[in-house]
Amino acid sequence: MAKLVFGMNQSLDGYVDHMAFGPSPTLFRHFIEEAERQAGSVYGRQMYEVMRYWDDEHPEWDAERRAFAAAWRNQPKWVVSRSLKSVGPNARLVGEDLAAAIRELKAERDGEIEVAGPNLAQSLTQLGLIDEYRIYLHPVVLGHGKPYFAGPRPPLRLLAHDRIGEDVIKLTYVPA
Repeated sequence: MAKLVFGMNQSLDGYVDHMAFGPSPTLFRHFIEEAERQAGSVYGRQMYEVMRYWDDEHPEWDAERRAFAAAWRNQPKWVVSRSLKSVGPNARLVGEDLAAAIRELKAERDGEIEVAGPNLAQSLTQLGLIDEYRIYLHPVVLGHGKPYFAGPRPPLRLLAHDRIGEDVIKLTYVPA
């Protein structure tokens, strides 16, 4: 049975914003390694549209970006959207019954399935389907934006904490 994991970069004050701050080379390497071993990813429409950037080749990319793109392209993707009629390569749309679709996905797969995006994560949290939360805490204060937890914060228990690079702490939580 697969484990559903929601992980994102977060500011000290609880916000996620890929335009305001990003991963160091060390953290980016960590994300490449995670993408290479994941059993797949579940995306909300907005995050999927952001990530479609990795579908196209960019001549200015270094080896690390090419490695991440290859890992992202290779893994299966499931996209939760009411407005999209089609999705890109190696992706499929999730039907209307989100809970049933995700339960089936977890039952038929092994390994980790990434959940991408706070809004989708909130829906899956309310359904009790997320098995692990990973907060990559950066020494940045934004003061506003989209919070990591898009709704009420679930009761959590700290499982692990790891330093990645010089200034990021990876906090791993499970539902309490």
